[in-house]
Amino acid sequence: MEITELTVHELQEKIKSKELTIEDITKAYTDKINEKEKNVQAFITLLTSEAMEQAKNIQNKVEKGEIEGDLAGIPIGIKDNICTKGVKTTCASKMLENFVSPYNATVIEKLNAENIINLGKLNMDEFAMGGSTEYSYFQKTKNPWNLNKVPGGSSGGSAAAVAANLVPWALGSDTGGSIRQPASFCGVVGLKPTYGLVSRYGLVAFASSLDQIGPITKDVTDSAILLNVIAGHDEKDTTSSDKPKVDYTLSLKNDVKGLKIGVPKEFFGEGINEEVKEALEKAIEKYKELGAEIEEFSLDISKFSLAAYYIIACAEASSNLGRFDGIRYTYRTKEYKNLKEIYKKSRSEGFGREVKRRIILGTYVLSSGYYDAYYKKAQQVRTLVMNEFAKAFEKYDVILTPTSPTVAFDIGSKSSNPLEMYLADICTVSVNVAGLPGISIPCGVDKEGMPIGMQLIGNKFCEETILKAAYTFEQAIQFRKNYKP
Repeated sequence: MEITELTVHELQEKIKSKELTIEDITKAYTDKINEKEKNVQAFITLLTSEAMEQAKNIQNKVEKGEIEGDLAGIPIGIKDNICTKGVKTTCASKMLENFVSPYNATVIEKLNAENIINLGKLNMDEFAMGGSTEYSYFQKTKNPWNLNKVPGGSSGGSAAAVAANLVPWALGSDTGGSIRQPASFCGVVGLKPTYGLVSRYGLVAFASSLDQIGPITKDVTDSAILLNVIAGHDEKDTTSSDKPKVDYTLSLKNDVKGLKIGVPKEFFGEGINEEVKEALEKAIEKYKELGAEIEEFSLDISKFSLAAYYIIACAEASSNLGRFDGIRYTYRTKEYKNLKEIYKKSRSEGFGREVKRRIILGTYVLSSGYYDAYYKKAQQVRTLVMNEFAKAFEKYDVILTPTSPTVAFDIGSKSSNPLEMYLADICTVSVNVAGLPGISIPCGVDKEGMPIGMQLIGNKFCEETILKAAYTFEQAIQFRKNYKP
């Protein structure tokens, strides 16, 4: 097996046993990037030469006993809306094309404390708005399973880089499914933590009450390891939870006997592809074989979640993106006569189509006369969604759904139809609306060999439960051994 095909926990074992050095591992990834990046186009900014220099320094310090820690020298990729000091943080937008962050996001500080090596900043939909990574100003990322298909979005660069073995793991952000959906499309594991578990300080905001940073990894064990690193209270983020620190790797037990899994029938209805449904039904049977208790139930708020999500997300985007005005650190139009023209032309030229669409929609629902009819009502629906999930979790430990109604679609097939693209989020958005944790793991492939993702949803701060359920299923079907891009 090639070095780049190994999981992080396998790389750790190789470093411990001295089979591999940190420089060997970093070199293997830089070589793989040189070989495959031109086809996949997962990166916006590459830091491969800096990574090799860092690997050499870390290797020297480890040998001298100056650095300890199991993750020292492990490479990673970072979604390009997470601020990284001294490195461009573009959000895949012309508006921030030349913005170099003067500070690190809290998650980057935590990675640095572990001496994890950043291989580069990964492509995404502009300002995290999209479900296919076709809305990037720079390039369209391709799905490593089929280069004619999208990798999903908005964290498409992160998922594609992990699937193509360009990085062993990556950080993404999830506002309405932007970690889980690309993980599903690319056959990898994507975890969206409970809102507040991971600091959002330094994440360029799209919708502040929905955004959450999380890991995209090759397997569930790596997901738990990376969550251990990035989770925890942060005084710089007022929405950060001060729950006691948990070791999520302790939850990785191959046992779901007696676990109560609820299957909401609304998530298996109209619009769900037959092959996706079939794969999920097989997964449900597998859980029954493993000793879990499965029951179908009704979660009828799901049909309202999508509408509430898009009203809340667009309203918050309209407010958050107001700071990009052509005056301070953003793109500024070349020709203008007055201040009003700077604002108007800079924003018209700097923002892409999808971002403008959402700003206009968000401004409309917040405007005088419409605030109560739309935004206020959406927040009331949000409370109903939270209450419905709370009621479901009185009975079930985990809720099982498809991650996406379809497998990865062809590049260009939906980008001209925003409504169809928005409907693709139907299975994931309710998790963000309610602030719950959700994980997507591969559960099979369709007839064309494209991966199908299964979503496991847990109650607030019950990451251990969904990690255990995901780990047990992963051990049973051995997806990575049986299927490869």
